[in-house]
Formats: sequence, C-alpha cells, structure tokens
Amino acid sequence: MSSKRILIVDDDRDILKILGGYLEKAGYSVLEAADGDKALALIRKEKPDLVLLDLMIPERDGLEIISIIRREEAICDTPVIMLTARIEDSDKIVGLEMGADDYITKPFNSREVVARVKSLLRRSTIGKKSSSILEIGSLRLNLDSYELSIDGKNENITPTEFRLLQVLMENAGYTFTREELLEKGMGYAYEGMGRALDTHIKNIRMKIETDPKNPEYIQTVYSVGYRFKGSQR
Repeated sequence: MSSKRILIVDDDRDILKILGGYLEKAGYSVLEAADGDKALALIRKEKPDLVLLDLMIPERDGLEIISIIRREEAICDTPVIMLTARIEDSDKIVGLEMGADDYITKPFNSREVVARVKSLLRRSTIGKKSSSILEIGSLRLNLDSYELSIDGKNENITPTEFRLLQVLMENAGYTFTREELLEKGMGYAYEGMGRALDTHIKNIRMKIETDPKNPEYIQTVYSVGYRFKGSQR
C-alpha cells in the first residue's frame, strides 16, 4: 500500500466520492476539501503529496489556489493536477501557465486518473532518489535536493518542469520530438498534449532564459520538437 496522500478539491460531493474511491483502491490516502479556503488550509497544514484541484470551486477558485501554492516556499513544489469541465485549450493553458503540472478533463475514467497521479508522483520524487548535479552554463540542477539555481540563485520549479528540464539537460544536443519528450518527461503522450508541453517549455524558458523569446538553452526545432544547447561541466 502506498502512504502517499492525495488532496481532492471539488465542490461536487459525487466527484469527491468517486475520485476518493479510485485513489483509495489504488492504495493512496485521501483528503478532501469542497472549497478553496479549506483546500488552502489543508495544503498548508497537511502538505499532501499531490493535489487534484477543480478550477470552479467556492471561496477561492482553482487558479488562485495554484498561484498561492507556487508563491509560498513551504508548499511551492506541491504537485497539482487541474480538474476541469472546460474544454477550451485556452482554459487549460492558463492553468498550466499559473503552475499546474497537468490537467484532467471531466468526465474522466478511473484508469486515467490513477495513471496521471502515479506518473506525476514519480516525476516529483525522481530527482530525490539520486545524488547528482547537472550543470550547463549558469544553470545548476541538483537532483538530490530537487533544486534549480541560476547564477547561484534558487528558482522555484514545478515537478513537471523539473523533470522536463532534467531530461533535456541530461541529453543536451539531442533533438526530442514532442512525443519523445512527453513520454520521457511526463510519462505519457496522449493526443492533444502537445499544447501542454509547449506551455511547460514556455514556463521553463521564463525561468532560465535571459531573453525567453530568443532562448539560449532550450531551442525549438521547427516541425520536430526541442533541443537543449550546451554541454555539462
């Protein structure tokens, strides 16, 4: 049985019951919140291993919760999966840009939810199982302490961003197709996930590049994918 704790945030009691059942059956412990204020209090107090967060909730909506999580040092690396009934790509992209690691669109099925949770939890702990450091240019990715520093200054980074950057830095000079990078960095490559990958890359560039519009490190290889420029020290 897994000891990982998952916080589900949704104001629909049926959704809480269904998702809770899926996750408990998979071996996870489940916490629940039906509004943004309670969710934030639980995240700060209990520090769950992952949050499944509906965007449309009372008190504080999901986007505000994501923004607060990413600003607060004690909880900033908490993995977050958005739950959304919205089907517009723009809604999902906004959530990813705010710092969500992934999204699941309602209605969902049990296997997809559990697979996404397992994949994100793997990404959020993979660096902590190693004791090595990747250094290219002014970037230093510490796989032991799970930290990114630029010119010696630490920069907050989400679990998905960390894993994608790790894969790119470990394979500097290699051109990944979007599908390859999704598989290696996120653990799956569902149809339509390319936009999500592009958003994560945009977020990483905003953190590591002096000029994100003219990137020094993560280069776009048009019609193919992405390549990390540089070599390890």
